[in-house]
Amino acid sequence: MKTYLDCLPCFMNQALRAGRMATDDEKKIKELLDSLGCIIKDIPMENPPPAIAVIIYQKIREIIGVNDPYKKIKESNIKEALALYPELKKIVNNSDNKLLTAVRLSIAGNIIDFGINKEFNLVKDIRQILIQDFGIFHFDEFVKQLEKAKSILYLGDNAGESVFDKILIEELGKPVTYAVRDIPVINDVTIEDAIASGLDEVAEIISAGTTAPGIILNLCNNAFLKKFDTADMIISKGQGNYEGLSNVDRSVFFLLKAKCHVIANDLNVKEDDIVLKMIN
Repeated sequence: MKTYLDCLPCFMNQALRAGRMATDDEKKIKELLDSLGCIIKDIPMENPPPAIAVIIYQKIREIIGVNDPYKKIKESNIKEALALYPELKKIVNNSDNKLLTAVRLSIAGNIIDFGINKEFNLVKDIRQILIQDFGIFHFDEFVKQLEKAKSILYLGDNAGESVFDKILIEELGKPVTYAVRDIPVINDVTIEDAIASGLDEVAEIISAGTTAPGIILNLCNNAFLKKFDTADMIISKGQGNYEGLSNVDRSVFFLLKAKCHVIANDLNVKEDDIVLKMIN
């Protein structure tokens, strides 16, 4: 997906939020915004938005000197999600279609997003997504490919969301490799976060090698690219991964909630719609 004009103020808002989490020094935050402003005017609009976020968080590390401004928030999100885990498992086990319910819950976890300026209420949003109609619903294709698959590559998104991913992985019933970010960026999941969420109990965890908040193949390491090329099935979580992979030339299932009008328009759905979309 290309970068749209409406993405540009979002980049500045991301930098401001992350800067304020990292420091109270207004001069450093102003320096960060000034630096980013100079960069934005020259960015190629054909690049996907996560490619720009690489620059934002590199500047945060350089100017403010904080590697993971969302660390405490991620820890809190994971703790809250783990507290919900037993009840969520009951919901799945008591449902008529366990796999579909697990898909819904996995998408529900996608609301834990600090890359956009939007508040969320985790429990309330879970209840809504469990009954909400899908904007795009390629579940039959999902089931057919799952039945044939011997290996699954699952692309993680946000840290707290990874607990919800665990629930879906447990229902897939196939060997899963769970790919995460190489270093902290926004509140996206790293290896450390994935282990804290218990993903090591149900999947092999690997770093995709990317420092972007989304999978961009030319920024990923060779080990990940081999998995991407050879996996029988790829499940991609979240907006950032969609932005990076929406035009890729292979079959991918995107699970997400369209949390901004740019993504909604690109998908041809309404804002706040939930999506299970297959590309091939």
